[in-house]
Amino acid sequence: MIEFAPDAPRWRQVAEVIRERIADGTYPPRTRVPSVVQLSTEFGIAQATAQKVHRALRAEGLIYTEPGLGSFVSHRPAAD
Repeated sequence: MIEFAPDAPRWRQVAEVIRERIADGTYPPRTRVPSVVQLSTEFGIAQATAQKVHRALRAEGLIYTEPGLGSFVSHRPAAD
């Protein structure tokens, strides 16, 4: 678990952790990211909060969801 800052929504803080993990290769393209339940357990947040994390990352194009399979890191072209 992380220590949450009191001045920012928890979902934004968790989304930032997942963004960093995607950027550093912890979650490479086309690999599964933690599910809503896994995020809830790992970070001690409500499932509704974890759903906001997934929605935000999908809106940014960082992840995509395949119904019945889970959420995965989007393939992103390498930066020049």
